[in-house]
Amino acid sequence: MAATVLRNYVNGEWREAENSGYLDVENPSTGEVIAQVPLSTPAEVNGAVEAAQAAFADWSRTPVARRVSYLCQLADILAKEEEPIARTLVAEMGKSMVDARAEMKRLLENIETACGMPVLQQGDKLIGASFDIDGEVIRLPLGVFGMIPPFNFPAMVPFWFLPYAIATGNTYVVKPSEQVPCTMQLIAEHIHATGLPAGVFNLVNGDKAAATALVDHPLVQGISLVGSTAVCQQVAERCAKNNKRFQAMGSAKNHLVVMPDARISEAVRNMCTSCFGCAGQRCMAASAIVCVGDETYRRVCDEFIAAAKEVKVGNPLDPALVDEPNAMGPVISANARQRILGLIETGVQEGATLALDGRGIVVNGCEKGHFIGPTIFTDVKPGMRIHTTEIFGPVVVMLKVDTLEEAIAIINDHHYGNGGSIYTQNGYHARKFKLEANVGMVGINVGIPAPVAYLPFGGIKASQWADIKAQGKAVVNFFTEDKIVTERYWPED
Repeated sequence: MAATVLRNYVNGEWREAENSGYLDVENPSTGEVIAQVPLSTPAEVNGAVEAAQAAFADWSRTPVARRVSYLCQLADILAKEEEPIARTLVAEMGKSMVDARAEMKRLLENIETACGMPVLQQGDKLIGASFDIDGEVIRLPLGVFGMIPPFNFPAMVPFWFLPYAIATGNTYVVKPSEQVPCTMQLIAEHIHATGLPAGVFNLVNGDKAAATALVDHPLVQGISLVGSTAVCQQVAERCAKNNKRFQAMGSAKNHLVVMPDARISEAVRNMCTSCFGCAGQRCMAASAIVCVGDETYRRVCDEFIAAAKEVKVGNPLDPALVDEPNAMGPVISANARQRILGLIETGVQEGATLALDGRGIVVNGCEKGHFIGPTIFTDVKPGMRIHTTEIFGPVVVMLKVDTLEEAIAIINDHHYGNGGSIYTQNGYHARKFKLEANVGMVGINVGIPAPVAYLPFGGIKASQWADIKAQGKAVVNFFTEDKIVTERYWPED
């Protein structure tokens, strides 16, 4: 059966893309080509931005309650369509169905939060700022915004930004990852079904050329991006040079600290989900475990390696795995697999102990899939490349220290600062960690400290090139401009 050829969604209609060719969209579990994505030209991007700009005037004047009514409709539709969207997501990205369903839940959570915009966007009023003078702050939309999401969360990540942008009165253009464009294509069909006015939301497929055209377009007021730190820095510099707003969420190396008083068995189960969910391909995945004390280190190593051996690696759409919480699919591509295998070899050469080797795994019936089994290095030292690098795969490094202070120092010396967690029953240790660990998102006995949609999401240091984080009330400040009004009225004659 011929692969589906994807289209762009511009000004309220589906369009065949003016393009420089097509890329195959592959199921990473099987190697099957499931779609073809057009490499849209800068002219196509320009058409989408101009449509968004034309729609902005009327949309920004639309009452906020009316704006969020479309989001309420969308939430209802997507809740009913959760399973088919999740299956599309799994087919093109490779994460487990359990993870895909969880991703859809977080997408819906963000829509629901943005529906509170009649409250979130309210300004401030000061009566009597001076004699017979009042002061007021009003929060107004700016215009067209753009979003460039990553391959690992094709449904959720755009919704860290999209619903808030349009609820505040802006218009929007999304350039999905060319590796996983089908999920957003399906969601765009449901957005269209709400009757959202033409031009308010637009979708343009493509690769780096389309992304660059979106970042550089003079009508685009700001860009939200999730990707590698290297790309984030480039986008941040381009935006800053042109006085655009930017949110660029980058790479990570999230550490889990295990204290001697931790409930080890519960912690190990939690760590497995954190480390191997989504095959380690998420910015909140834990990839470094720091154990405090010799006995803690020995026990955690033994139990964690044993638990990792129980992870079920295979095609997530296999009926035997669709409801399996301990399932793990492939990495996204052959290139990603080769890069990860190269880093595993680097760890061996650096002298770390390869305690669990996930190389060479074969899934029956999926011989063309890009699978790597859970992989664990012990005897890892800070500064080894496998510790400093975001491997972005199912590879975990384990380190041993004598004190909590040493564990925090390892985290603080690392150039990434996305998230970090501690396992402890001691309130003093927990408090010390959350105050002193130099990361943006902290977990206490939580392996994936990803905040709910009502709270901001984002790291620090090289993990984030922005000063406004994603989602929740915080992101409203990114999509609005404060206008300060000072007013006085004299009595009429």
